[in-house]
Amino acid sequence: MTVLASGARASVASTGAPPASDAIWNQINWDHVVDGVTRLQARIAKATQAGRWNKARALQHLLTRSGSGKLLAVKRVTENAGKKTAGVDGRVWATPMSKLKAAQSLVHRGYQPLPLRRVYIPKGSGKMRPLGIPTMHDRAMQALWSMALAPVAETTADPNSYGFRQGRSTADAIEQCFCALAKRTSAQWVLEGDIRGCFDNISHDWLLENIPMDVSVLRKWLRAGYVDKGSLFPTTAGTPQGGIISPVLANMVLDGLEAAVHRAIGPTRNARQPAKVHVVRYADDFVVTCASKDMLEQHVMPAVEKFLGERGLQLAPEKTRVTHILMGFDFLGQNVRKYKAKLLIKPARKSVASLLTKVRDTLRKNKAATQSQVIMTLNPIIRGWAMYHRHVVAKSTFAHIDHNVWALLRRWAKRRHPKKSLHWVKARYFHQHGVRDWIFAADPREAGLAYAPVLFRAMTIPIKRHTKIRGDANPFDPRWADYFNRRKYAC
Repeated sequence: MTVLASGARASVASTGAPPASDAIWNQINWDHVVDGVTRLQARIAKATQAGRWNKARALQHLLTRSGSGKLLAVKRVTENAGKKTAGVDGRVWATPMSKLKAAQSLVHRGYQPLPLRRVYIPKGSGKMRPLGIPTMHDRAMQALWSMALAPVAETTADPNSYGFRQGRSTADAIEQCFCALAKRTSAQWVLEGDIRGCFDNISHDWLLENIPMDVSVLRKWLRAGYVDKGSLFPTTAGTPQGGIISPVLANMVLDGLEAAVHRAIGPTRNARQPAKVHVVRYADDFVVTCASKDMLEQHVMPAVEKFLGERGLQLAPEKTRVTHILMGFDFLGQNVRKYKAKLLIKPARKSVASLLTKVRDTLRKNKAATQSQVIMTLNPIIRGWAMYHRHVVAKSTFAHIDHNVWALLRRWAKRRHPKKSLHWVKARYFHQHGVRDWIFAADPREAGLAYAPVLFRAMTIPIKRHTKIRGDANPFDPRWADYFNRRKYAC
């Protein structure tokens, strides 16, 4: 089952015995592995496009039993951010030998997943979000089936769904909002939709009846239960938020929302008064534009509620509202609003406040840290935030961020030396770089580096308009390969 590099195969042939497990794993020809999986995924996508579901299922069966698929699944779960996080069995795959044995153990006969380990992470609202952590073996099995299910999900996805999809991002969703709302004659009313506990409430019956994969495997995952504070609890609804396959399942549950909204409006509207309906969705967050408030409340919202109800879901009344574009709305950390006749998309106030709170907390935790350590801790935070917002009208917000971070750092430096003058503090922590003064930069001798660490400024990020991906672009269709390559190099 192992795809070896030519050197390893020669070693096997010359000695008559296989090399050690570590050598086998390290010498796997990963390009060959990826090519094998990619070819099968392309065939699954083609069969799905043609409506040949029996062939698609046969190809999924072939992929999930293939050596290349198993190797790539293990590689994925042992190289992502959660590779050191164990499930209820306490095991992780840290050595090449354990990874190779794990790939060989991914068999369907007799497979029984273990319960999830329940942990909680804070949400932006202050509440705690429950996450389920599967064992490494269950994660690898989910990754294997995710590779088989993704081509079907991409082929049948809504054109304006952008969350958890290959080649798509929040920037595409925001750009679609701009396309739908920017013109003088564009829709004036927006439905801000929020689904209550999407991952936790999806109907198991709907999933088992409509997700095109091995039903017995899916049923075992859905009913595996979870362990919280040493107690085992059953799962009667929802898909585990934290599982590798959960985003794919959630997207497939919500695909069709766009068509349901358009059906509710109907094709017989007066051509002189178009409905101007557009649905933009990122995972379980979505907005619907429309020409009138009454149409949203009387036609669109009932259609959305019916669509979600069939899947065991419902809208959260406290977060779902109908808004006029002149009042604006927040979506994916951006504020979309028309100022008179001009649409401007800016970083949302909540996003700005969240960044500054994170900077304050970082400085509070690093009261005794060196200046270089503070700079190297803050730079990724500021740079990452600025890169996220670089496609919208954010230059003045970047200047606001830089000023506030500078003020926080000046206070941090002054508190470290309460008996020193501000002039002394400036000479110690702030320096002149070119024509700019008061630049927060460390002494390279203090940092033990060959260069002086300098605080990153958000203003240095250029604003660049994002080009939205085409709605029908499919990363698993070879005909779109050149298109995705061009987008990769253009970004």
